[in-house]
Amino acid sequence: MLMDSEIENRIEKQMYDEARSFLVRRYPRGWGGAAVLRTETGRMLLSVAVETANAGASLCIETGAICEAHKIQERVTHSLCLVRENSDAELKILTPCGICQERLMYWGNVRVAVTHNGDTLRFVPLAELQPYHWSGAYRADELESFENEQA
Repeated sequence: MLMDSEIENRIEKQMYDEARSFLVRRYPRGWGGAAVLRTETGRMLLSVAVETANAGASLCIETGAICEAHKIQERVTHSLCLVRENSDAELKILTPCGICQERLMYWGNVRVAVTHNGDTLRFVPLAELQPYHWSGAYRADELESFENEQA
């Protein structure tokens, strides 16, 4: 029987492999980025950045998958964002930006892949990135969240 940490490691490795495979197919040359969100049913939601001529109208790589999770009404459990600067560059994990952290907070303590010194895949709970998040000033039932929407 697998331990919880072994299950988490498998999930996280599978997410990395999904994002990498998608990134290489979607962006065979040059810059590329892909995100994958995993839902509690095991569904993997993939997305790319919305790039426009006006950078102010662009959206983060995770946004499409976040919108998809809202559409299908499934809880997000994990998030990973992977980028490559050019065809020859190594792949990099990007910690969710502040806006994406806010978007992910809707589902609670999502496990997110983070940038760190080292070549291992590392996920941490969202609360570790924002230990003093403003939502702590409110009761859980006062916040817009997946749980409250399902109630």
